[in-house]
Amino acid sequence: MIPVTLIMAITADGKIGKSSDHFANWTSPEDKKIFIEISKEFGLIMMGKKTFQTFPTPLKNRLNVVFSENPGEKHEDVLWVNGEPEETLEKLEKLGHKKALLGGGTSLNTLFLKKKLINEIILTVEPKLFGSGLSLFNDDFDINLELLELKKINQNSYSVKYKVVY
Repeated sequence: MIPVTLIMAITADGKIGKSSDHFANWTSPEDKKIFIEISKEFGLIMMGKKTFQTFPTPLKNRLNVVFSENPGEKHEDVLWVNGEPEETLEKLEKLGHKKALLGGGTSLNTLFLKKKLINEIILTVEPKLFGSGLSLFNDDFDINLELLELKKINQNSYSVKYKVVY
């Protein structure tokens, strides 16, 4: 099965958004640059329908893989999928992809982690506090991470990359 990397921006208190329709306009320009570079390198980004709907249009120059029981409009850059994540990863592998990038939201992140399908996690930690809101995951886990990379991306933000150790 192709490896999966989760990429998310989080606040210092671990939130990915205030609500499911909160557009990620609170992140730094440096975070947006990292997201664009990595998602283009992967050639695809997997996400739930609610996350997909926070974007004004499908992300260009990469395949938008959207998990939903009710597909939306047909678009050449969008692959609507439903069912088990393993089936989608097999389909992506058959399409020639060697790796997959997961971009949320909370429920999809949780599903992939429960099934032990996330190999790496790339987080941009932004200098914000939301208090309440959406967490990176919404279940109880006790999973270890191994630090692979830590870098300061601007005066107040940093990017961290972990290997997931199951």
